[in-house]
Amino acid sequence: MGRRIDVTGAGGVRLAAWEFGDPPKGIPSQSTGGREERAESEQTSGVLLLHGLMGRASHWASTARWLSERHRAVALDQRGHGQSEKPPQAAFTREAYVEDAEAALEQLGLAPAVLVGHAMGALTGWQLAAKRPDLVRGLVVCDMRASALGAASQREWGDWFASWPVPFATLADVRKWFGEDDPWVERPNPSRGEFYAEVMQESSDGWRPVFEPEQMLKSRETWVYDAHWEELTQVRCPVLVVRGLDGELGRAEAQEMVRVLPRGEYAEVPDAGHLVHYDQPEGWRAAVEPFLDAVLAESA
Repeated sequence: MGRRIDVTGAGGVRLAAWEFGDPPKGIPSQSTGGREERAESEQTSGVLLLHGLMGRASHWASTARWLSERHRAVALDQRGHGQSEKPPQAAFTREAYVEDAEAALEQLGLAPAVLVGHAMGALTGWQLAAKRPDLVRGLVVCDMRASALGAASQREWGDWFASWPVPFATLADVRKWFGEDDPWVERPNPSRGEFYAEVMQESSDGWRPVFEPEQMLKSRETWVYDAHWEELTQVRCPVLVVRGLDGELGRAEAQEMVRVLPRGEYAEVPDAGHLVHYDQPEGWRAAVEPFLDAVLAESA
């Protein structure tokens, strides 16, 4: 899968961070114990990748590999997700997620870093950038709304989780249900099926999610009832707001987010839905890479 690095998050929760590509020459990899000095001729920086709700670090594998050509890119399995701990009594608050990302930046020696976040991970990114500007030199916000979603949205998610036909007999069944049969799918979407296949694990009776749905709902309820515009105004670093043309973040709201950000920029990826980096990986890279290069040049 990649090289795992253990991180201790808020409340002592053990988190798994992953490197999927070799860091550029001169950048040490903690997973291998390297301590090379940063080469003066190399312009490099740390990047922390934060997945969305129900996601995992491996969803960023292809992005992390092209990022590693110029950056030290690390993806974090957030609490309750992937191979990180899922303690029943752990906090699944906004504060805990932000403190986990803060701990990862400090323990991995990535700061000041660029944060790349999808959905919930993007919200964590801008909340951390507002809280600790010294740790964040740039931010990519991928398909995350700043507006409140409300109680009806939370109820819909609870009903949706209850509709999953778990356990799935095979991974092919996972791909088919999430890519075709799920009532939330408007038209066949193979990349969505692949996305959810990545978060399943085999058990004695079939394939089940690696996360606990109840913990996902607890995590989600800490942001859906509130708007997050004020926090955006507090982010002082350059920010790129990226949306898929058919994603959950509408164009008008995305452009308003850019307007209220002190240093906001906008990018749109055609033929992509909410899972922008899965739906259109080449379009995603084309949108993000120039922004990262500009941030890197600015801080050189």
